[in-house]
Amino acid sequence: MAVDWIGFSYAALVSAGGVIGYLKAGSVTSLTAGLLFGLLAAVGAYLASQNPKNVWLSLGTSGTLTVVMGLRFLNSWKFMPAGLMTLASGLMLVKIIIGMLKKPHKP
Repeated sequence: MAVDWIGFSYAALVSAGGVIGYLKAGSVTSLTAGLLFGLLAAVGAYLASQNPKNVWLSLGTSGTLTVVMGLRFLNSWKFMPAGLMTLASGLMLVKIIIGMLKKPHKP
C-alpha cells in the first residue's frame, strides 16, 4: 500500500489556489470551490493509497477541474490561475488514466 503523494500534492495545490484567490481578490467562490475540490482530491488520494484500483473519485475530480478550468483559460487566455489549474489537472488526469491502463479496473 503506497501513499499517493502526487495526489495529495495536487489536493494541496487546489486548496492553496482557492485560498490565494480569496486573499488576492476576495473571491468567496474561489475559496469554496478550491477547498471543496481540494478536499475531494485529498479523499481520492487517500482512497487510492488504500486501494490502488479505487481511483474513481480522483478521476472525477481532476477531470471536472480540467474541463472547468480549461474553459476558463480558453475564455481569458490568462495562465494564472486557470492555465495553471488546467495544466495540473490535466497532468493528474493523464497520470490516473495511465495507471488504469497498466492494471485492469472494475467499477
